[in-house]
Amino acid sequence: MKNIKQITRAMQFVAASKLKRAQDATLAARPYSEKLDEVLADLSAVLGGEDHPLLVRRETGKRLIVLITTDRPLAGPFTSNAVRFAAREITEHRGDLTMVTIGRKGRDAMRRARVPIEAHFAGFGDRPAFADVLPLARLVTDDYLSGDYSAIDVIYPLFVSTLVQRPTLAHILPIEATADTEGIPGNQFIFEPDPGAVLEQLLPRYVATRLYQAVLEAKASEESSRMVAMKSATENAEELIEDLTLSYNKVRQANITREMIEIATGAQAR
Repeated sequence: MKNIKQITRAMQFVAASKLKRAQDATLAARPYSEKLDEVLADLSAVLGGEDHPLLVRRETGKRLIVLITTDRPLAGPFTSNAVRFAAREITEHRGDLTMVTIGRKGRDAMRRARVPIEAHFAGFGDRPAFADVLPLARLVTDDYLSGDYSAIDVIYPLFVSTLVQRPTLAHILPIEATADTEGIPGNQFIFEPDPGAVLEQLLPRYVATRLYQAVLEAKASEESSRMVAMKSATENAEELIEDLTLSYNKVRQANITREMIEIATGAQAR
């Protein structure tokens, strides 16, 4: 138990150091992602599918969900919460569904549930970069452009605080206006050279940014959950060591007393 305590304490400190870096990266990327959401929401209010295929809204088609978990164990309820949230989403909104998984834990859980998986990506490491997410963003974009999917969402744990990581579903495609756009006139934006050329560069980057932000949130949540889990494991090990030490001392004292009685009895017999 003392060896286990040393291991869990070391893992707690390692997770704490990684959490600080992941938390800083997540919080630094949020303003850019939020502003990009706002800009695209305004544009989608005055533009339509004729301006770019990624703005097309389809009534029929399959749904694609990107599930972000982790490759590593010992992260507390991090993976189980995300998988449970995804299972509830699938159950409550039945229909033709396909998944793209990030992280071995989520892939294994979806395989056990017999959910069809189109593609799988390994975790993006301790320091995920924007370039790491580009293949995933390209896959999602190409899938939507192919016309097979009517909606693409991502499920990931939102980092709220060190003790709170909330599983969240975010809509990616098609891009929809999320704010009140009633007062936005159609001629508010001037596009150079034209809306199609601007959106051709902006929309794929929007998809990649949304996915990158979700990966950063998941990484911060993972390290936070692992740090809390290892701290709890260390405290449990300390309590168990105290109980075992007390039991050991009781047995040792009983053995010493028994041996002294045997010695005294032997001396009296002589």
